[in-house]
Amino acid sequence: MSDTQPANHDARAASKARPPRIVVVTCAVLEIEFNHLAREHPHVIRVETLEQGLHQDPDKLRCELQAAIDRVEAGTDAEAIVLGYGICSRGTEGVRTRRCKLVIARAHDCITHLLGCKERYARYVAEHPGTYWYSPGWNRYGKPPGRKRHDDLLKEYVEKYGEDNAQFLMETEQHWFKSYDRATYVDVGIGATPQDIAFTQECATWLGWKFDRQHGDPGLLKAMLAGDWDNERFIVLEPGQTFRMTADGRVIEPVDGTAAP
Repeated sequence: MSDTQPANHDARAASKARPPRIVVVTCAVLEIEFNHLAREHPHVIRVETLEQGLHQDPDKLRCELQAAIDRVEAGTDAEAIVLGYGICSRGTEGVRTRRCKLVIARAHDCITHLLGCKERYARYVAEHPGTYWYSPGWNRYGKPPGRKRHDDLLKEYVEKYGEDNAQFLMETEQHWFKSYDRATYVDVGIGATPQDIAFTQECATWLGWKFDRQHGDPGLLKAMLAGDWDNERFIVLEPGQTFRMTADGRVIEPVDGTAAP
């Protein structure tokens, strides 16, 4: 036996155990959590954040996300790109890489990431179908329903369209809130403050909704960063592959890169 064989074997084992160099591309809603947890993983070389709210225009989300993926591949030596997104109004369907692995959790949206798994998310939504979610990131970067959103929008509409038109637009704005009856604040123990929780409670009171706080589970986020990508929680795509939403518990499935999402 060659004296070099044990050394070669050790090198191969070390290479296999080493997590890939990762860049995270995430919605701002999860920026706080990813930035905090990434400090524990030196192989995570960057967290790139896109603006909150892109899911409201799925085509724009897809374009912005693909552009971010292209920037990462051109400007870094990343081996894998982890998406801090779910299917997100189907706005993430169709994105793909050219040389990196692409990793995404089996999730409809960012709340699954905060709750820790798609099963917990599904149970909660089934038990409380009128839930509007609040979180450290949503409260910081979004415009969650409540008095502040109402007052800010009313001021904006009055300035742009005049008093009468503003009142009509506000009535339309308030109409879609009627399908909700619960404000649920969820956090994984990162970024939550008493003021943030109190803000969510105030929103619930003003809207006439129930308030709930759910303590999240950082396990899914940690697994994403650690490279612990089991098939139950994630899909891992090779360059050129993309993904699409499913109508079953898998949430998403791989699609050959030549096929439409």
